[in-house]
Amino acid sequence: MMGVGKSTVGKSLADKLSFKFKDIDKLIEMKEGCTIDIIFKNKGENYFRSLENKITLNELKKENIVVSLGGGAFLNNSIRRAVKDLSISFWLDVKIDILINRLKKNKKRPLLYKKNLIETVKKIYLERKRTYSEADFKIRCESLKPELIVNKILDLYENSRN
Repeated sequence: MMGVGKSTVGKSLADKLSFKFKDIDKLIEMKEGCTIDIIFKNKGENYFRSLENKITLNELKKENIVVSLGGGAFLNNSIRRAVKDLSISFWLDVKIDILINRLKKNKKRPLLYKKNLIETVKKIYLERKRTYSEADFKIRCESLKPELIVNKILDLYENSRN
């Protein structure tokens, strides 16, 4: 879900594993030369999702990499299947009220441009929750600092490989 700290946690996790870190949203912005917000406005969500699919599937094939998916990427069947087949996945979950507080400050999320932020975040979260639960592991993050989240992921990652 947007606003949970995927990029912050992902960068730190990659550093600890001596892996590369790839943020799919950042890769899309680099390829397009503009923000996701502008892509949504000028080319639409379908164009963005198609690009997200292509770039994500390419990155997931690589080894020794931590990938931060965009909030909607795991909803895509081909991305979700590739994640399940090629990697170990972690759902970073945060309570809705904490998400709302974090997202109030962010003006760069095209899915949140509707008038009622609280209702929009609740709706998106509730629609996505079941699919997110298909991740290999769920981490409740609201009471954990990023360092503790990374350590928890490292423990689960190491144990899942043994």
